[in-house]
Amino acid sequence: MSSIVVTSEPSVEPVSTADMKTHLRITHSDDDTYIAALVKAARIWCEEYQNRAYIFQTIELRLDEFPEGGGEIELPRPPLESVTSVKYIDTGGNTQTWDTANYTVDKYYHPARIVEAYSKSWVNTRDVINAVTVTYVAGYGSTANLVPASIVHAIKLIVSHWYEHREEVTDRTFKEVPLAAKALLDIDSRNYPCR
Repeated sequence: MSSIVVTSEPSVEPVSTADMKTHLRITHSDDDTYIAALVKAARIWCEEYQNRAYIFQTIELRLDEFPEGGGEIELPRPPLESVTSVKYIDTGGNTQTWDTANYTVDKYYHPARIVEAYSKSWVNTRDVINAVTVTYVAGYGSTANLVPASIVHAIKLIVSHWYEHREEVTDRTFKEVPLAAKALLDIDSRNYPCR
């Protein structure tokens, strides 16, 4: 079993409020806070849809144990920037940091993965939930201009749609995420596949 949690949110969004207002053709500042909230919500929706991180963020992957039989640890939400630490609860109940010499990080596999280093083996952990915690940084970079244009445009389409249609249902017509946004995200996923 595994779970992930974002422990450090991105410092910026892929689309600024000013850029989003230009896309919406809005010149007043009355809705700036609302638009910024929509951009964040759209970014989170797109990241979940693609299983990806856009702007650098710190993520913790928690596992009940290390893989058996020489298995690998896949790191959700690529692209991986770096692995900060691999910690585990040993059989005595103490938290240990696994030395970086014991594992290899493969950033070129999608999603990235951690494997045992040559002649090394995964260690035994205490039989408790979340016995292993991998902390890592993922995302295209620290600035919005590093996020692929197809993703940025998908976010703009989603925010435009949500700004215009603020209810889930209007006159019995469901207002979902625009198909064009999903198509842009799907095309981007084919160019940079992430499982």
